[in-house]
Amino acid sequence: MIRMIACCVGIIMLFVSIGAAADTDQPAYIVAAISDRQRPAADKDRDAARRPADMIAFAGIRPGYVVLEILPGGGYFTRIFSKVVGSQGHLFAAVPDPKSSDAEPAAPQIAADIEYSNVIVVPLTADALNVLPPVDVIWTSQNYHDLHLSRVHADVAALDRTWFKILKPGGVVVIVDHVALPGAPAVETADKLHRIDPAVARAEMEAAGFKFDGESAVLHNPADTHTANVFDPSIRGRTDQFVYRFKKPL
Repeated sequence: MIRMIACCVGIIMLFVSIGAAADTDQPAYIVAAISDRQRPAADKDRDAARRPADMIAFAGIRPGYVVLEILPGGGYFTRIFSKVVGSQGHLFAAVPDPKSSDAEPAAPQIAADIEYSNVIVVPLTADALNVLPPVDVIWTSQNYHDLHLSRVHADVAALDRTWFKILKPGGVVVIVDHVALPGAPAVETADKLHRIDPAVARAEMEAAGFKFDGESAVLHNPADTHTANVFDPSIRGRTDQFVYRFKKPL
């Protein structure tokens, strides 16, 4: 019995060591950004669900890059991206009007912290985006559907064309969002469920001139029926999400 227990413990420790080694397979700048002590505990608690290392690797964000984050929300990725691009890079966080009901105060608060001095907050308007320096990566997570909300009245096609204009040739846009049923109408579904049909996002991006450049399945959840509001307790934090990458041709 003692030998059996010892054997089981040895096997468990082997798997633990293998897991630890896998974590270190990521580039040092990714590991350091996710291990940043300034990150709130609540953010770190969400790492298992949001898979930040996989997301950074998929987006190809590197030190020295210029990144534009669209609608950063609570700043989960803002802090991480800031540390990845480092002192030689810049992270522009595009936020709604601070006087509106959609205001996102987290990004300005992060930008005011000396630890994240490379974060620059800009309005989410065509005028503000058009004067940005050339961008390597544009990122939006769980928010592309919000651009389709009926109360927002956003010209999504025009915004996608603006992204195309400011992105460097060969640069990429990464869209992460909650999956809706195939053929689900964009506006109605955004209003009711805060989801979007991945095919809609792809069609809109390709119409703006982008080329589909791949997808990641790490946030898929086959148990999600795609019919519940993403804030419903039955699925919140566990939605099926698509991760699409689009490239601006050289």
